[in-house]
Parts: sequence; C-alpha cells; structure tokens
Amino acid sequence: MRIAVDIGGTFTDLVALDEQGNLYQSKSLTTPEELTRGIQDCLTQANVQLSTAEFFVHGSTIAINAVLERQGAATGLITTRGFRDVYEIGRGNRPEGYNLFFHRPAPLVPRELRFEVDERLLASGEILEPLEEHSARAAIAELKSRKVESAAVCLLHSYANPVHEQRLGELLRHEFPEAYVALSHEILRECREYERTSTTVLNAYVGPIVTRYLIALEQLFDASGFRGAFLIMQSNGGAMSVETAKRVPVTMMESGPVAGVIGTAALGEALNCRRMISLDMGGTTAKASLIKDFHPELTSSYYIGGYVSGQPMMLPVVDIVEVGAGGGSIAWIDDAGALKVGPRSAGAAPGPACYGRGGKDPTVTDANLVLGRIDPEYFLGGGIRLQKDRAVEAIKEHICNPLGLGLEEAALGIITIANYNMSLAVRAVSVERGYDPRDCVLVASGGGGPLHAVAIARELSVPRVVIPPMPAHFSALGMLLADLKHDYVQTCLRELSEISGEELAARFAPLERQAVETLISEGAEERKIILRRFLDMRYRGQEYTLPVPVTEELSRLGELTSIRSRFNALYHEHYGHSAPEEPVVIVNLRLTAVAASANRLSLRASFREDDKGKKGARLVTFDGAQGPVSCPIFLRRWLRPGEQLQGPAVVEEIGSTILIYPGDAALVNEFGHLIIDVLHKG
Repeated sequence: MRIAVDIGGTFTDLVALDEQGNLYQSKSLTTPEELTRGIQDCLTQANVQLSTAEFFVHGSTIAINAVLERQGAATGLITTRGFRDVYEIGRGNRPEGYNLFFHRPAPLVPRELRFEVDERLLASGEILEPLEEHSARAAIAELKSRKVESAAVCLLHSYANPVHEQRLGELLRHEFPEAYVALSHEILRECREYERTSTTVLNAYVGPIVTRYLIALEQLFDASGFRGAFLIMQSNGGAMSVETAKRVPVTMMESGPVAGVIGTAALGEALNCRRMISLDMGGTTAKASLIKDFHPELTSSYYIGGYVSGQPMMLPVVDIVEVGAGGGSIAWIDDAGALKVGPRSAGAAPGPACYGRGGKDPTVTDANLVLGRIDPEYFLGGGIRLQKDRAVEAIKEHICNPLGLGLEEAALGIITIANYNMSLAVRAVSVERGYDPRDCVLVASGGGGPLHAVAIARELSVPRVVIPPMPAHFSALGMLLADLKHDYVQTCLRELSEISGEELAARFAPLERQAVETLISEGAEERKIILRRFLDMRYRGQEYTLPVPVTEELSRLGELTSIRSRFNALYHEHYGHSAPEEPVVIVNLRLTAVAASANRLSLRASFREDDKGKKGARLVTFDGAQGPVSCPIFLRRWLRPGEQLQGPAVVEEIGSTILIYPGDAALVNEFGHLIIDVLHKG
C-alpha cells in the first residue's frame, strides 16, 4: 500500500494505491488544533491500515500558515557586524507606486533580536577578519537571555566560504542546544544578502513548529506499526525524507499546491498537451500554474504572502499564483458599499453557513448551493448534508438586505466576483508570462475547480477544459507521482570567456557528490539518479539572470560557444531580442538532482457497469438572464468512455461537482477524463 495525504486549509485528502492497482480515497475536515487527527480520520474513512503501507508521502500548509499568520517560533538572527539591518532595509522596490499608505514587509525578527559578531569574508571567500569567538559567545548569550526558540545565522559572503558559519553553528549547538539552528550555507549558497537572510530566517521561523509536527506524525506511525518510507512534498515539485524536512522546512512552504501541478504535468504527457494551465480551487484559496512541454514553470524569486507585503524566499518553487478565492471564501461589503469575496475564509471551523457548524457568514459554497449547482444531499458523497436554509439566511442578512438585492442576484454576484478573482490568477500565469490562453488547456482540480472552470475558461477564451479523475483528491494523487528531488546552487561569478569546461566540471563536482549522497540516504538507487546542470547567466552589467541548461559533458568541452548560443536563444525567447556581441557573465552554478519515483500510476478513472449514468434533474442557475434551467444530473462513476454530454448538465462525484454550461460539449475519453469543449460567443 502506498499512501498520500494532503492537508489543506479546509479539507484533508487521502489517496492510497495497493499492489493490485486499486485506488482508495477519503476526505475529512482539517483539524487545525491537531492536524494528525485529520490524517487519522482519513485513514479510518478509507479503511487503510498504516501497518500495511510501504510508502507515505505528505504535503501540508503548516509551514506557510505559520508565516502568513505570523505564528512561528520566536527567532533571533546573528549577522556580520555592520549588517544587522540588511534584513529590515530590504530592497528599494515599491510594488504599489501610487499607494500613499504602503508599508514595507514587517520583518519576522525584530531589531532587538538581531545581533552582530566580529568577522568578515571577501566575496571570493578569503578571510579578511577571523571570527572573534568572544563576540560570538556574547551574541549566543543574548539569544538565550531573550528566550528565543530558534536562531538564524547569515554571515556576509558565507555562500563562498562557510567556515565562520560552521564554527558559529558549533558554538550555538554546544551552548544553546535547546534552540533550533538554521545556517544560511546549509540552506542555499547564493549571493544576494537580503534574500539569503530572509530565506534563512524563514527556515528558522518555521523550524520548531514543523519539527514538532513531523515528530508527532512519526509517533503516530510508530504506534500504528508503519515501517515504510516517510517522505515530505517540497515546493519544487519533488519529495524529500523527513530528516531533510526537519533540517530545511522552508522547502515545504508550498508542498500541498505543487502536487496538483505535478499531477497536471503527468496528465499533459498522457494527453500530449504541451500548454496546460492548472487551476486548483480548494476551500480557502485557488492556485494557478502553467505547465510547458510537460514541465511546471519554476521560479527562485518567490514571496510568501505575495510580492507586495510578503517575505522573499530564494529557493526553487513551482511558479504558482494564489488568490483568496475558495469554497469557504467569505462574501462581505466594504466601507464603500461594494460586494467583495475573500480573502478571508470560513475554513474548516466553523466553515460555510450551510455546513451547520456555527458559521454565519455567506461563502462561495453557500452561493453555489442557493443557485442549485450543488446537491445538498450529495456533498462529499453524502458525507456532509448541507443546510440550504442557513445559506439563504446568511446571504440575505449580509448581502441582500444591505445592498437591496434579490437572493439569486446576490448569489450570482458572489460567484461572478469569485470567478473574476480566479481568472486574474490564470491570466497572471499565462498572458503576463507571454502565453496566449487560447493556445492552452485548462485542467481543473480541487473540490471547487470543476464547478468554476468553464466560467473562467469563457472569460479568458480557453477552448478546452479537462477534469481529471478524482479532482477533489488531485493534489494527493500528484504526490504519488512525485520524484525524490533536490536543488543546489553555488555562486560562481565569472566571465564566460574566462572559464573552461574543465573548471566548470570541477566546480559542479562537490554539488553532485552532495546530491548523490543525500538521495542515496533517502533510499534512492545510484543508477537511477539523474543530475541536471544549469548556469545562471546574464549580459555584463545586468542585474538578473536566466538559467541555461548544460547538456554537454563539461570536462570534454573546449570552448563554451554552444552554451553562449543557448543563452542568446533563451534571452531572445524571454525578451524578444538578444545581444550576441555583448560579454556574458556566469553568476551561479545550479544543479537539480532527481531520483525517479517507483510510484507511477495511470491517471485513469474507475467505472461502474451496474447502472446508467443519469441520476435525475434539478433547476440550476447559470446566469441572471436565463434564470433557473432544468439540468440533467449524472454520476461520474457511471459515465463510460466515449459517452458524450451536451450542456447544460451537472456531473457529480465524491468531493466535487462538474458544471457544463449551455452550448458546451463534453466527452469521456478512454481514461475517464472529462473533456469539455467550451462555446465562445463572438
């Protein structure tokens, strides 16, 4: 048995695969006060025993939520003398140029918890001033007296030579053993002091919380007789061992959402679609990402909480745009009397008003229920019986009465705003990246994705929508497809013309040794490890770089003209022009190490042959002009390959509802994927 569990803001999802290829699934409300209880609830629902499992992979929002809610550990920071305030000064960027009330992101470590030590390295790694251990011990004593739980260390130019950080780490672990210690050179070895400091602080800030959580999970597994491999999903789309996750928990910030993108990439390969947009709408947020040529787009310039006010993290992350538009997103009226939806969410507790668990605010789920798009008796396959009267009451009290709207009009307004918010996320990963949505296929997942995908596709002229099998569990399913994967970087500032292939190979060698050792320690077979080299390059005088893949055997490469030509071509692809005569500079060596997962499975739906697909009919409101329309209702597990549906129609399955608009045509392909061709007027 192989098990994957994804913990979201509202629901916890489980998917398990046995030796015969049978898939098991379950979904329960997330239990924020004790996350392991939600996992246990899912195991019980699916009737899956941990003792029979040989593999467990897990993604969670625990790290990112700690940052967004500023509920992380009390953290101190040790820096080189004179650089105490780099972390707070940050960059001079002004994301909102016309916002008179703009404020810089508040640092996670206040100034009184930032301390300096006497030492100094040159950018080359040479020691200018040795570490003065008296100042180091004094800084550690200050941290102890302030009762911090975690210590981050980021010394100037330690990416080039970690000797001082290593010694400071030894002193910390000896004199302050109860503290969680994060050393910048162990997390990333790349220049840019502000981003490197922020990434190290983030690691320290979530370290104690994540470590306690993972230890609690290990205790649950031990008590249940689990003896298999326990892996954690990373933000780069790969998996890592639990020990690695305890050491660098910052790499699991987006561990849940990226799994759905990995699933979409696998789906694109199966369908031979080279441009796909993943839309994952859960209970709290909606996430969009672009997959090009079966590979997710990655970025190393990521902000936890968004570019305007978030904390920068300089590690490879699947490029995801996230908006506060989920099933539990609350509809409200601002001071100017305008209807808004999100980003605040009802979450799992109390949840939407229709859950009957004490929620009073109207949400997107309440609006869908009022419009007939959701069957109150079949939500989560009947696991939760929705109370329509409570949804009506919440919308009337908070939206209809203040704005003077009818019930249907208010519910449609909520859905329209939520769809618009999500369309902005889809636009951000396509149009704003230079890709035409009309050339893409939209893959909808999450509990709410299939319910809203066609409306978003119509907004952006996306011609086709694909609903994969088990969309409400798609992120957990994607985790079963994830490879073991680690990314490494080393700053190496050199003119391309002044360095040889042999020297580059020698500089890559330590990164490759470290990568192979780490993957083998996590259970990978050496013969199955794939190493991919990249050079971060730019024209001389520029600030930012492009990662250029290196496919040649460097040690046998005399001239680097092929790499230079590849950089020029990539630059032209990104910016529409290039400068072949300008000198080119290498800034970083980058290595991606992958060990292919053995957990390959076909993204295929299961069918039942004992009945027909049609369940009945009910009135569904698509837009205000038409009013309620009688819609046939189908159960997805009864739809056979080759079957065609004509909109309007509703397809229901456990955890999700698929809405097919009037005029649209849907086909069940050989794998059970629902392919919807979207009608675009005009």
